[in-house]
Amino acid sequence: MHEFHFWPTLITIVVIFCALQATAGFLVYVERKICAYMQNRIGPNRVGPYGLLQVLADGLKFILKEEFVPKTADKGIFLLAPCIAITTAMLSFAVVPFGATDNDAQAYQFVIAPGLDIGILFIFAISSLAVYAIILGGWASNNKYSMLGGLRSSAQIISYEIPLGLSILGVVLLTGSLNLEDITWRQTSAGWNIFFQPLAFLLFMTSAFAECNRLPFDLPESEQELVGGYHTEYNAFKLAMFLLGEYVHMITTSFLMVILFFGGWHFPFIAGPDAHWIWKLIVIAGKVTFFILLYMLVRWTLPRFRFDQLMGLAWKVLIPLALANVIAVMFVVEFRISPWVLLPVSIGILVGAAAPALRPMNGAEPIRAEQ
Repeated sequence: MHEFHFWPTLITIVVIFCALQATAGFLVYVERKICAYMQNRIGPNRVGPYGLLQVLADGLKFILKEEFVPKTADKGIFLLAPCIAITTAMLSFAVVPFGATDNDAQAYQFVIAPGLDIGILFIFAISSLAVYAIILGGWASNNKYSMLGGLRSSAQIISYEIPLGLSILGVVLLTGSLNLEDITWRQTSAGWNIFFQPLAFLLFMTSAFAECNRLPFDLPESEQELVGGYHTEYNAFKLAMFLLGEYVHMITTSFLMVILFFGGWHFPFIAGPDAHWIWKLIVIAGKVTFFILLYMLVRWTLPRFRFDQLMGLAWKVLIPLALANVIAVMFVVEFRISPWVLLPVSIGILVGAAAPALRPMNGAEPIRAEQ
């Protein structure tokens, strides 16, 4: 059990709160640059050197814009919704270890609440409340586009929480703990979980994209169909809170992918259990950066799913695959079999599930182009 120290904890909270906001703002700039690169454009380049001060300009624009509330909106709930979005996003990061944490006392504890035995459960419980922000924001706006975005969100997020939770059950069973720090430490000796459960990682990553409302799962706000979806009527700082919550949630899920499946701060020959904390911090920052960039690259690579495809993917594909993965892990743990058996099992389950889709429908011959 870790002792509670008031001032170090308070300082850590303030530093992380400011760092998350600054990082989220900078990620907007990075995403616009990546978007420009993939579309053969230049991107932000006017405000400051290389356009780096565009982040500051955007922040000032959000703050200085006139606050507007629709006349027919439910003003109390309309103002409450963005507060829920940013609060749940920030609070879920409280148990995420963003650096090395030792079981014994050390000078640095890179987590706000160290040693929480239900860490991953706490994150899921808090982040699941974010759906209320979108639903309430869409309903309180008294706008048809916003209402449709809120309804889509309620179905999407609640549905994808099921495969998201099932995908990490295998990791919890192998580790024997819900503590994110224990999960990281186990991987330093037993190997990264991605080598044992690649299927679970694929399910977790896909569900995380849907939970963060990122393309190809941005149905709650799809600009081409719903103008802006649940935040159509939001502007100024209220809109900034929604966008900030989305980016913070993206950062949190990137940390979770690294901690659950890629060894956290561990890296062979560079950051082992006895390495200096600076090396561990660099390693986990590099891994998280990779997954954040992956979020952004996918946005400009895959088209948006139709809503029926979105729901069918969750209920007909992801949930059955997640259940099959959990059963395989339970079998390995119960009979004390080497976890390396899970690697071919995961690949076999994935290939077996994809095989029917590769066969021509109703025994028909595939269509061939005429010569």
